[in-house]
Amino acid sequence: MWRNAEIVGGGFVTGIVFSQSEPGLVYARTDIGGAYRLSKRTGRWIPLLDWVDWDHYGHTGVISVATDEADPDRVYAAVGTYTMPEWDPTMGAILRSTDRGRTWRRTMLPFRLGGNMPGRGIGERLAVDPHRNRVLYLGVRGGNGLWRSADYGETWAKVESFPNAGTFVPDPNDTGGPNGDNLGVLQVLFDKRDGRRGRPTRTLYVTVADTENILYRSTDAGRTWERVPGQPTGFIPHKAVFDHEGGHLYLATSNTAGPYDGSKGDVWKLDTATDTWTRISPVPSTSPECEWGYSGLSIDRQNPGTLMVATQILWWPDIIIFRSTDGGASWTRAWDMTDNERTFRYTMDISASPWLTWNGNPAPPEAAPKLGWMTEALEIDPFSSDHFLYGTGATIHGSDNLTDWDTGGTVRIDVRAEGLEETAVLSVISPPAGAHLLSALGDIGGFRHTDLTRATRMYDTPTFSTTVALDYAEKAPHTIVRAGHPTSAWTQRFAISTDGGGTWAPSGSEPDGVTGPGAGETAVAVAADGGRVVWAPEGAPVSWSADAGRTWTACEGVPSGAGVRADRVNPAVFYACHAGTFYRSTDGGGHFVATEATGLPAEGNVRFKAVPGHEGDIWLGGGEAGKVYGLWRSTDAGASFTRLPGVDEGDNVGFGKPAPRRTYPAVYTSSRIGGVRGIFRSDNAGRTWTRINDDQHQYAWTGSTITGDPRIHGRVYFGTNGRGVIYGDPA
Repeated sequence: MWRNAEIVGGGFVTGIVFSQSEPGLVYARTDIGGAYRLSKRTGRWIPLLDWVDWDHYGHTGVISVATDEADPDRVYAAVGTYTMPEWDPTMGAILRSTDRGRTWRRTMLPFRLGGNMPGRGIGERLAVDPHRNRVLYLGVRGGNGLWRSADYGETWAKVESFPNAGTFVPDPNDTGGPNGDNLGVLQVLFDKRDGRRGRPTRTLYVTVADTENILYRSTDAGRTWERVPGQPTGFIPHKAVFDHEGGHLYLATSNTAGPYDGSKGDVWKLDTATDTWTRISPVPSTSPECEWGYSGLSIDRQNPGTLMVATQILWWPDIIIFRSTDGGASWTRAWDMTDNERTFRYTMDISASPWLTWNGNPAPPEAAPKLGWMTEALEIDPFSSDHFLYGTGATIHGSDNLTDWDTGGTVRIDVRAEGLEETAVLSVISPPAGAHLLSALGDIGGFRHTDLTRATRMYDTPTFSTTVALDYAEKAPHTIVRAGHPTSAWTQRFAISTDGGGTWAPSGSEPDGVTGPGAGETAVAVAADGGRVVWAPEGAPVSWSADAGRTWTACEGVPSGAGVRADRVNPAVFYACHAGTFYRSTDGGGHFVATEATGLPAEGNVRFKAVPGHEGDIWLGGGEAGKVYGLWRSTDAGASFTRLPGVDEGDNVGFGKPAPRRTYPAVYTSSRIGGVRGIFRSDNAGRTWTRINDDQHQYAWTGSTITGDPRIHGRVYFGTNGRGVIYGDPA
């Protein structure tokens, strides 16, 4: 049985999509962590893309989700994480489901999409015709234009008559990089008033990333197109919403692609009957007070004159959510400020994710937690004026008493991300005492998981935005070390705990020249008795400390950037590996000597660990496809390694409690064994392997980190790149 060690949220929720025909049917998309459906029964999000395999890992980056108004069982996702082949070698795809995402079929596309690229919060780019639901449209970046399917998304063809493939490039100097790609065609909207069931909707609107030509219209079901006259220029559209009762099209714009930036923008209202445009910006771009672009636009389908819009980004003191009940003629704010003092129309309950403060206690007018940031997903429930959800760079918030805003009441906002886990996991450890699991995470530091079913506060003193590595002392397991990138309130990149991660102390100094905490989970190691630490930071020599980081001394004989580990029995022995050469120290890291071991991978990611309770026993996995790539074992302290037969590609290794009547630890790995990629366990030191996951629980890329539990045989913890920490127990 597979579950998440709950963090609750953790990453950028780029889109929230309500069904327009069935109450309670809601989907969410994320930039690297797949798509989710909200359970009506439990209120938790159900992950829908855990079946995505290693070879298609980029398909967990979701650039758009579309529901089918005529058939609520149908749902579609446009997937693909990057447009750069070296970052994501797989072409984009359309995923098609007829059972609300329980199962999927895949149509590959002839271009790449950008689920984790600039502009990923714009849209939705994918849309289903509400009158003829076999017809879908997709707006594509990179100059690829507008695409159409007439068979429920199974096949696609370019709409050759569409006149503008977009011109906006965030940074033209970033040739071949993520900011050097044309944002393209952004969003498709249907005027439902112009059509009847079974026939394609005749009137469509399409937004484009072009500061001079942002909106096009077709009145003949997409055969011909015209630039909508009188349209505003200067900014690019982020969100468009069509009011099917009043015939108004609302548009939120910004001067950048987002999601991290945006300093000017406007909100516009188009009367489609007369092609009259009205600027209805809460604060117009012409005002010096406007320091943001707009996004997160939504209207109340029960009362279409009511709409909300967000400052897509405003780092200080916080984003602003605006609300209007008169079609944008006037607005009120979620908070107001006078003389650096804020008054609030809302309260926030983050008890489901107490880490959302980032351990901060900022001075007013800032507050912790923030109302949000990167807020492009904001939707009022089409069936309930009181219910809305919005996404941030870390979670989903929501409320069930939204209309109290309009009567002077207080809107109660709380976390609505339970079940949605979107973190990149860099390291996991399971000590033999104390908490069963500690994690090192990208962007949100990491956690001591005393209860795998609940979120908690992240590590503090110091607080890291990203923790890259963790290790514990095998014979003194309450001693734990971590290395990471500090938040702005801290400078230290190393911390140590002597109570199992409950409290921490920052290092007193750092090796000279340090520019970063190190790369990967082999950046730091602590001796078996907890007496010494070896750290491999960026910009400085590999160094050792015997006083909990108060002072550091450069290790001799080992190159900078080497990965380091401690023997789990002998406290004087440390190991290192770099570019295919293995090193050993027998004096607590003071001096390393290269061993005579050969045949190890010199390229790609290499991860290795020493075996608890077995001195000199080391396992190593890594390499690069098409080159040296596998899983090796040494029983002579790294003097030699033997490659394990049958392991085609080995990526990581971990150890857990031995099987009954056995003494050697259970071995776990994310590898390709016998031609099959999966999570494997061996209870006989690698002589045979059992795949313990299945095709419905592949979690895309799982190569970063893995460990067994030393107290529970069969339990394994491993990291994903966007689906959080996964753990499994035997069925």
